[in-house]
Amino acid sequence: MTQGDAGAAGETDPRGAAALQAHSSAWAPLGQRVFRWLWLGVLISWIGTWMQTVGAQWLLVDEPNAAALVSLVQAAGTLPMMLLALPGGVLADSFDRRWLLITVQAYLFLVAILLTLLTAAGLMPPALLLALTFALGVGAAVQIPAWQAMMPELVPRTQLRAAARLDLVSVNLAYAVGPVLAGLVIAYLGGVSGVFALKAASAVLFAVALLVWRPRPAGSGTPRERFLPALRAGGRYIWHEPIVRRILLRAVLFVVPAMALWALLPLIATQRLGLGAGGYGVLFGAFGLGAMVGAVVLGRVRDQLTNNGMLGVAGILYAAASAVIVLTPSFPAALATLVFAGLAWMAVTSTLAAELQLFLPAWVRARGLAVYTVIFTGSMTAGALLWGLVAEVVGLQATFLVAAVVVLAGVVAGVVWRVPQTGHLDPQPVTYWPAARLAFDPEADAGPILVTVEFTVAPERESAFLEAMDHLRRSRRRTGASRWELYRDGDRPDRFVEIFSVPSWEEHERQHEGRLTSADRAVEEAALAFSDPPARAEHLLPP
Repeated sequence: MTQGDAGAAGETDPRGAAALQAHSSAWAPLGQRVFRWLWLGVLISWIGTWMQTVGAQWLLVDEPNAAALVSLVQAAGTLPMMLLALPGGVLADSFDRRWLLITVQAYLFLVAILLTLLTAAGLMPPALLLALTFALGVGAAVQIPAWQAMMPELVPRTQLRAAARLDLVSVNLAYAVGPVLAGLVIAYLGGVSGVFALKAASAVLFAVALLVWRPRPAGSGTPRERFLPALRAGGRYIWHEPIVRRILLRAVLFVVPAMALWALLPLIATQRLGLGAGGYGVLFGAFGLGAMVGAVVLGRVRDQLTNNGMLGVAGILYAAASAVIVLTPSFPAALATLVFAGLAWMAVTSTLAAELQLFLPAWVRARGLAVYTVIFTGSMTAGALLWGLVAEVVGLQATFLVAAVVVLAGVVAGVVWRVPQTGHLDPQPVTYWPAARLAFDPEADAGPILVTVEFTVAPERESAFLEAMDHLRRSRRRTGASRWELYRDGDRPDRFVEIFSVPSWEEHERQHEGRLTSADRAVEEAALAFSDPPARAEHLLPP
């Protein structure tokens, strides 16, 4: 920010978004050729992941401590999501996402081939199997935020909600298909090593789809962000952006109690309905069917409901399903209930994911989605553990009823902690600060940089000015400022000085060249309008 920065205004990005149009077909994103092929690649990749999980568990069923080892397979695959999704998001924001995903597929192929060869040779002890499963989870922790952050580049904004639902359909469809295919391969087509070979093949197919795609050059001349500064910048953005925090909170409020149904469904199948493994599979298939039905019908429902209306209705439906499933002794009624539960699950999770994708600016999109992945996965893990412990104490029926009440409590809390409509906001970068004019060229890592902005505000406008400055504070902090303060001159009560510091000169240049959006511009112009004469900015650099 230079002396002229405080009042400068440039041209907005010509791609600035208008308000999102109404309903788009549930299948409309598949009409985009690139999205269609990449979505199929992701679907095949997910099928390969679930096949590998089943194959690894089957390989351990005859071990002396089989129960613990089989459960550790699932943990080894999901733990990297919680530990490494945010670093994966930093990589996805710092590197070309297409080539990052291609590199990840090469890595997954090598790990899966190693699994295949060692298993076929009979050289796969449990510890090594768990280690290689963890290694595959590391690849997934990088792949998921990169793929999700890339979706807004593949479809129009009007189709992004439908694309988010289709992404969740791929997960649910893979969960239904993958274990079945794994069972067939283990039984008839090469055993567990054949399953691992198909996991390797799934990585190849996704890589081919990525290689065929030729995206237009991004055209950005900004240098790549270094890892640790990028990690800190992503954390600052999320901490100081109320809309993102609200979406994350609503995810926790729903997912933690909703996991009672996921975690304890095997007990419903065996203890309440007297079913075997096949019956349990059918129950879970009904849940997946509901999720896929949701992908088809929710686009039409979106025309009638706001974000909070969708979240509220879906939460009530899920709470009702959680209560009914534990009270009904009928297998057909349980199947119907789980279809509605799957539809409600799709409605909540796709709404939250799509609004986050619509809102996040490109420079921090993968990091924001990575944090969402960490929060979502952590909520699933914590919820499954919590409700398992509760069921041990109070029994199955009471646990489901309590969980249903907690889901409803989250719906009530949503009346206060609302998710704003974000479709009309334009996340594209807007360059309205002119290039910095200094007497010398600072080093990129010079810092911290102190920026001061002097305002002269009439006493009768002071209250409105201070409110505008509170909005400006959040804008400065989420785009890079590590510290922000506002002072009044002791000799001149109408003189105010805004002071904010940025960790380095490189970080401040990124504010100039890619982190500010039209929303930041509106906030800043509203604050600057209170100053007469116009506000004046200065830079202070370390000697």
